Amino acid sequence: MVYMKLAALAPLLFSAEAFVLPGLFQQEFATPELQQFLEVNGELTPQVIKESLDANFWKPHVPYFLKPLVETEKLQEKIQLEDLNTTAQDLYELAKKSRKKYGHPTRVIGSPGHWATIDYILEALDGMSDYYNYTLQEFDALSGKVNSFNLTDAKTGISFPNSTAFSLSPPVKPFVGELIEIPNLGCNEADYKSLEIFHGEQLEDNSVKKIALIERGKCPFGVKSNLAGKYGFHAAVIYDNEPENGGEGLHGTLGEPTNTTISTIGVSYDVGVLLVTNIEITKHYSVKFAMDSTVSNIKTKNIIADTKHGDPENIVALGAHSDSVEEGPGINDDGSGTISLLTVAKQLTHFKINNKVRFAWWSAEEEGLLGSNYYAYNLTQEENNKIRVFMDYDMMASPNYEYEIYDANNKDHPKGSEELKKLYIDFYKHNKLNYTLIPFDGRSDYVGFIENGIPAGGIAAGAEKNNVWNGQVLDRCYHQLCDDLTNLAWDAFLINTKLIAHSVATYANSFEGFPLRNVNGTVNTTETSVASTNNVYNEVPVPQFKYAADYLVY
Repeated sequence: MVYMKLAALAPLLFSAEAFVLPGLFQQEFATPELQQFLEVNGELTPQVIKESLDANFWKPHVPYFLKPLVETEKLQEKIQLEDLNTTAQDLYELAKKSRKKYGHPTRVIGSPGHWATIDYILEALDGMSDYYNYTLQEFDALSGKVNSFNLTDAKTGISFPNSTAFSLSPPVKPFVGELIEIPNLGCNEADYKSLEIFHGEQLEDNSVKKIALIERGKCPFGVKSNLAGKYGFHAAVIYDNEPENGGEGLHGTLGEPTNTTISTIGVSYDVGVLLVTNIEITKHYSVKFAMDSTVSNIKTKNIIADTKHGDPENIVALGAHSDSVEEGPGINDDGSGTISLLTVAKQLTHFKINNKVRFAWWSAEEEGLLGSNYYAYNLTQEENNKIRVFMDYDMMASPNYEYEIYDANNKDHPKGSEELKKLYIDFYKHNKLNYTLIPFDGRSDYVGFIENGIPAGGIAAGAEKNNVWNGQVLDRCYHQLCDDLTNLAWDAFLINTKLIAHSVATYANSFEGFPLRNVNGTVNTTETSVASTNNVYNEVPVPQFKYAADYLVY
C-alpha cells in the first residue's frame, strides 16, 4: 500500500515545480533529521529532494525509485570500521559452536560453526529482502577431520616441531618406519623406480615399513602421496623448500583420495633439512608415524544473492568463501572476505544501480575450490555470457599485510581481466598506497571463472609468504588456531573493503571501456586462455586445489 501511494506521488516528487511534502509521505518515510532539514530549506523542491537523499535523511525502506544512483565515493563513505568489527566478533562466536565436536573454534565445512555461518549470512540477506533475491546451491564435498597425528624420532621419542597433517589425509595406525628420501620432487614414477630398494618395481617386502620424504614443488601434494602409496610406502612426509615461509608446518590438502593415497604430514624447511641430514648420516634412519583421521562425503551449500534491479544481461559478480580450515576459526581466511561482502551488500541497498550485482559466498574452498568450481562449471552458456566480470576477495586483513593484486592480463586470461587489475591499481595509487602484483596462479575461487572464459581478478592481503616491504611473514596465523579476532589488520581491512565497494560501484554503474563478452561461448582472450575452447561448459574438473598449482605448490 505504501509503495502504491509513493508511486502515485512520483510525478510530483520529480516535477520542476516546488510543492509541500504530503503529510502521509512525511509520516511514512521522513526522519527527525529530515524535519529539521525542511525547516531550514523550506519547500521540497527536486534539488532539496536530492540533497536530503544524499544526506540519508530518509528511513531505510525508502522505495527503490527514490534512491540516488550509486557513486563510488558515496558507497565508500558508508563503509565503517565499526560494522566490520561487529561482524567479525559475530563470526568468531559462530566458530565457537564447533568446540564440542572439534575441541576448538572452526568453521570447516560440515561443522556447527560453518552451518551457523551460512545461517548468519542468510539472516542478513533476509533483512534486505526488498533489494536482493538469493538461492542456495547444494553440492557434495569431501570433508576431512584430523583428530591427532604424530611424527617423532624413533630412537629419542622427540616430536618434530612445525609439522601439520594434510587435509583429507587417510588414517594410519602408529608404526615405526624407515625414512627414504625421494629424488626429483616425487612427481613421476621414474623418481621411485630409480631407488635401489625398488629395482624398478613396486615394493613388495613389507617386513620393514617405509616412509617417503618428499620435497615440495612441481606437482600437487596429492600426486606425491598417491605415487608414494603406489610404490609401497606406508606414509609420506613432504617438506617445504622455501626457508622464507616463516618456519611453519607445510599446509595443504591431498585432494580426493585414491586407492593409493597414504597418510601425509607436511613439515617446515628447517625440519626438512634436519630429516635429510639424519638420513645422510644414519644408514637406516627411522621415525614413528601415526594419523587418526576421517574422510567422508557431505552436503554443503553456496549462497548466491542477486540484486532485484539492474540490467540482468550485464552482471557484476563477486565472491568470498564462507568456510575455514579445520585447524582454526578462519577470521581472516576468509572471514574477512565474507564480512567485506556482507558490508558492501548492506550499504549498496541505499542506491540505485544500472547493472545487476551478484554476491556469492562459496563453500568448500579450503577443500579445493569446490563450491566456486561447482558453480562456474554448472552455468549454462546463456548464464555464463551474462557475467561481465568476477571479482575474488580472499583474505582482506592479514596482520602484516601488503596490498596484493592478482597479475591478470588479457593475453593469458579472458579479456577484461587486465582492465579489472587496472581498476585496483588506480585505487591504490589514488590513495597513495604501495601495492604488489602476485601470480594469478590458481590459489583461489577465480579459477573456475577464468577456465570458463569469464574475466576475473581480485585482491588479497597475503598468506604464508613474506612481506616484500619488511621481509616478515604476512599472516603468521595462516591456517592455524590463532586466526582469530587478534589476527586482523583493521586499517587494511577498511581500505580493502572500500576498494571492494569501489569495484562494485564502478561496474554496477557502467561497463564503459570494459571489453564485451564473447556471446558464442568461446573463451575471450587476445591469444590463448587458461582453458581451451573445447573445455568450456564441460564437466566439473578434478579440483584445482588451492595449494597445488602446477608449478607453485603451497
